[in-house]
Amino acid sequence: MVSLTGPFIDEGPGDFQFAAKLQRCAENEDSMLTSHRDQVDSSQSIHWIAPVLCAAMAGGMAWGIRGQYGHETGAMIAGLLVSLTLIFLLCPRAPQLTLARAAALGAVAMGFGGSMTYGQTVGLTHDAALTGNWEALRWGMIGLSIKGGVWIGFAGVFLGMGLGGVRYRFRETLLLMIGLIGAYFAGVYLLNSPYDPAGKSLPAIYFSADWHWTPVADLKPRRECWGGLWFALIAAIVYSGFLRKDRLARNLALWGILGGAVGFPLGQSLQAYHAWNPDVFRQGLWATLDPHMNWWNMMETTYGAVMGASLGFGLWLNREHIRPCSQTEEVDLPCAAEWILLAIHIGLLAAVEFLSIPFVDAVYDLGLMMGIIPMAAIVGGRWWPYLVVFPVTLIPIAGKTVRQLVYNEAAIAPAAGWLIYLIIPLFIAAAAAVWFGRRPSPGARIGTFPRCALLLNAWMYFLLNYAFFRFPWPWADWTGRTPNGIIFTICVLGLTAAVLWRWNLEPPPGGEDETIKV
Repeated sequence: MVSLTGPFIDEGPGDFQFAAKLQRCAENEDSMLTSHRDQVDSSQSIHWIAPVLCAAMAGGMAWGIRGQYGHETGAMIAGLLVSLTLIFLLCPRAPQLTLARAAALGAVAMGFGGSMTYGQTVGLTHDAALTGNWEALRWGMIGLSIKGGVWIGFAGVFLGMGLGGVRYRFRETLLLMIGLIGAYFAGVYLLNSPYDPAGKSLPAIYFSADWHWTPVADLKPRRECWGGLWFALIAAIVYSGFLRKDRLARNLALWGILGGAVGFPLGQSLQAYHAWNPDVFRQGLWATLDPHMNWWNMMETTYGAVMGASLGFGLWLNREHIRPCSQTEEVDLPCAAEWILLAIHIGLLAAVEFLSIPFVDAVYDLGLMMGIIPMAAIVGGRWWPYLVVFPVTLIPIAGKTVRQLVYNEAAIAPAAGWLIYLIIPLFIAAAAAVWFGRRPSPGARIGTFPRCALLLNAWMYFLLNYAFFRFPWPWADWTGRTPNGIIFTICVLGLTAAVLWRWNLEPPPGGEDETIKV
C-alpha cells in the first residue's frame, strides 16, 4: 500500500486532489492484486474433472434443449449455462459485475453461430440416398467440423474477454462489433459465393445439398455463411488477443474452436452410425430402445457435452489468466440509455422471433447484427449484464414455449399457458435481475450470484423444455423424448449437486462468512 501523507496534502487543493487520486489508484491496485491472489488460490483447489464434467452436463443439456427452440436465441441457452457453470467453479471470488458481464458475453456470443445452416450438412452423412457413400460422409463431417469450430469459438473468445482483466468499453465494443460485421460480409463474399441455385452455381467450398452428390435430384441448396463467421471470429481473436493483449480471450477461443470442431462431427457420428447400420438396432436391447430414440437430439446433446467439456478444460488450464478487473464497477452508459437500448433490442428481437416483417428480418435476423446492442451494452452498462443473464435470454424461449404448447398443440388453455410458461418465468427472471443488479450491500456473501444464477437458469430452461417435451416421465409410456428427458434430468440434478457441494466445500479465506465490503 502506498502511503500518501505529509507534503502531498499540504500545498493546496490541487495537490490534495492529485494525492487523493493516487491514493485511490494504489488502493485499487492493492485490491486487484489481493483479489487475483484469492482467485488463483480458489481455482487451484479445483481438480480439472469438476469444470470438465459440470460444463459437459451444462452444455449437453442446454444444447439438447436448444434443438427445440433453434437458431441464435436457442444457442444462447448453452452459452449462458456453460458460462455460469465455469465462473461458479473457477471464478468464485471475482467481483459480481465481472461475473455477470462474462456470463452475458458468453451467452450472446454463443448465439452468433445460429445464423449458419447445417441441416443439409448433417444430411450428407446419413440421408438415405447417400448412405454408404464414404466421400459424402467425409465431406459432411469436414463441414460440421468447420461450422462447429467457428460456432463455439465465438463463445470462447467473448467469455475470455469477460474474465481476462482487460476492460472493454461501450464505444470500443460497438466499433468492434461493427468491424466483425464488415469482416463477416467480406468472408461471405470470398468463401460463400457465388450462390445461384437456379443456375446451379454454388461456392467452390460448399457443405449443403449439392448436385455433385445427387446429380438428378430436385434440390434446394441453402445459403451458407460459415466463411463470413470465420472471418469475423479471426478478427475478434486478433483484436482481443493481439491488439489488446488479452491472453485468456485468445486461448479460450482456441479451446472453443477445438470443442466445436470435435463435438459436432462426433455427435453426428452417432446418428450416422444409426442410419448406416440399421440391422444393429433391430437386435437385443436396441430393438426395444431404438423406437424411442431421437437420434437428432442425441447428436445435439453429445455436441453440447463435448464443447462444454472443452471450454471447461481450456479455462481450467488457463485459470492463472483469470484476472478480476480493477475497474469492474465503472459504467459507460447512463441508466436511461441502458433502458432505451433494452426497449429497442427487445422490440426487434420479438419482431424477428414472432412476427414476419421483411425489413426487420433482413437487418436483425443475423446473429452478429442481433448482438451489436447487447455486446456493447453488457460491457458499458450496469444493468444489462444481469438483464441478459436472466430475462433477455429467457424471453424468446418462453415465448416459443407458449406458441408451441398453447397454439400449435393446444395442450393447455391460453390463459394458463401464458401465465405458467411466460408471465411467471419472466417475473422471476426480472426479479432476479433487479435483485442482483443493485449494488451489493454490506454482508452480501461472495459467490452468491453465480450459484444462484446457475441454479435458477438451469431449472428454468429444464422445466420449460420438459413442458415442451410434454412431460416425458420415465415411468409413463415412453416416447421419442423420454431418453433425452432422462439425460437432461441427470444433468440438471448433477449441476444442482455440484452447486450445493461447492458451496460448502471449504470455508472462504477470512472466515466462514466472507462478505462483500462496500
